Amino acid sequence: MTESFTTRLQMEHATIGYDKRTISADLSIEIPDKSFTAIIGPNGCGKSTLLRGFSRVISPTAGKVLLDGRETKEYKPKEIARELGLLPQTSIAPEGIRVADLVARGRAPYQSLIQQWRDSDADAVAQALAATRLTELSARLVDELSGGQRQRVWVAMLLAQQTPLMLLDEPTTFLDIAHQYELLELLRAFNREGKTIVTVLHDLNQAARYADHLIVMKDGKIITTGTPHNVITTELISEVFGLDCLIAPDPVTATPMVVPLPKHQLE
Repeated sequence: MTESFTTRLQMEHATIGYDKRTISADLSIEIPDKSFTAIIGPNGCGKSTLLRGFSRVISPTAGKVLLDGRETKEYKPKEIARELGLLPQTSIAPEGIRVADLVARGRAPYQSLIQQWRDSDADAVAQALAATRLTELSARLVDELSGGQRQRVWVAMLLAQQTPLMLLDEPTTFLDIAHQYELLELLRAFNREGKTIVTVLHDLNQAARYADHLIVMKDGKIITTGTPHNVITTELISEVFGLDCLIAPDPVTATPMVVPLPKHQLE
C-alpha cells in the first residue's frame, strides 16, 4: 500500500452488535495513526464491541469499517492479519504448549503451503520474546507460568505478528497492580517505536497516564474523544461514570488524575 493516511483505521456510520441485538449505532470514529488510544467507559457501554468491530471479529450491519481507505470486509484474512492484530479479552492456550511455540503462532499470517517457516519468522519470534522478557522462559510450558507471565506470552504472540496496529481488549484484567503497570509500560514502548495501540481499559488514571488519545463511551455511544487533558474533567466523569471527583495532576507524569470524593464530603 503506497498511499499515506493520517488515519489508517476508522468507522463511518457503523452499526455493530451481536446476532440481532444492536450495541452501537451510527458510529463514526477515527484512530489516529501511531497513537496510543484507550477506550474508556462504564461496564456494558460497548467498549469491547467497538474494538471487535475494528478488528473484524464482528461485522457492521450498516456503515463501514475502513483500513487505509478500504473496507475491512474486502481484505483476505491473512492480508488483514498482517496489518492488524487482536489480543482478545480471554485467551486459552492449548494444553501442553510451550512459550516459544505459542508465540510462534503469531507468524501464521505469513505461512502458506508454499511459504513455510523462514529465518525471518524465527527472528520475529526471538525479538518478541526478548521485548517481553520471556527469552529465558521460552522452553517452559505456558500452563506453568504465573498470570502476569502468561499475559506477556499473549502479548509476545501479538508482537510476533508484526502488525503496525495492535488492538487489546482489557489486557490488564486479572493482573496484579505491578504486572498491570509493567504491561502498560511495554505497550507504551511499542507505541514509541511507531505502532498504533488501541486498548480497552477500566482504570481511568492508567488510561490518562499512558494513552495520548481517549475514546469515551456510554450506552453504546461515543461521548467524546481527545487527549487526556482535554477529556478528563469533573463534568465528564460525573456524566459518564456518575462519580463526583477532583482532577489533580499525576505527581509523576502531570497527566490528569481522578480523585474520587468521599460521600461525606458531599453531604
